[in-house]
Amino acid sequence: MMFMRTTIRIDDNILNEAKKAALASNITLSDIVETAIKEFLSQRRPKSKREPVKIITYRGRGLKPGVDLDDSASLLDVMEND
Repeated sequence: MMFMRTTIRIDDNILNEAKKAALASNITLSDIVETAIKEFLSQRRPKSKREPVKIITYRGRGLKPGVDLDDSASLLDVMEND
């Protein structure tokens, strides 16, 4: 892995908090900065587009009238009454 030295300007209060956090967590200030940059960059990456999922069904003509797959209690009632 390659490392590069650089100079950045950080508000004194933020830098002091980061130094305290690094000391308390037993990690380096560089680790905190690198982690923060990675997190920022990961949020900016476009989400990969997924292929639509094709659901294969067998027999039947779909759901019975009145069946709501989001309501497990009513689904159980329908299954028990058949």
